[in-house]
Amino acid sequence: MDIKSSLLSSLVVLLFLFFVQSTNATTKIVEVKTICNQTLNPSFCSKILNSKPGGADGADLTTLANYTIGVVRSNITNTIRLIKFLIRNSTDSNAKDHYELCLTHFGYEEGALGEVDYAEKMLKAKDYRGVNVAASGVIAFVEGCVSGDSPSDPVFPDHSLLPVFGKYVEQVAEIICVISNYLSGDYN
Repeated sequence: MDIKSSLLSSLVVLLFLFFVQSTNATTKIVEVKTICNQTLNPSFCSKILNSKPGGADGADLTTLANYTIGVVRSNITNTIRLIKFLIRNSTDSNAKDHYELCLTHFGYEEGALGEVDYAEKMLKAKDYRGVNVAASGVIAFVEGCVSGDSPSDPVFPDHSLLPVFGKYVEQVAEIICVISNYLSGDYN
């Protein structure tokens, strides 16, 4: 009986060590500074990532991706509230048209908020390139609102806080793009 117990204990320990090794092999950790140096605004990126409860240092990339997706979702939701406020309070028909167009760009159906849902779905599926596509889609929708859908579109002279909110959303989405590139192995 001692030999059986000893072999069983050894087997359990080996399985545990294998599980721990395989779990650690799939966990990717990259320093905040390294991630943020890939963005257009490293100080903004650092501020966002370091605002993660518990800090970002030592956090794995999937955790950081989940966190930044949550941040972008929250900011898109706040931007939608702002746009709805601007639509309700606008007396200028051109401004109202612009804000209604922006609402579709930020909205759920075919907009940035839908892209966030897709990013979450792709992250759960470990399709990191899909996460990147979704985050890039968020950026494109914001640009469509702020700058127009094509280069020939005239930029609406928006003096509200909408362009500021949009820039914030774009910068957070850019962080998600960088993190997803690290997750997919596109950066070393």
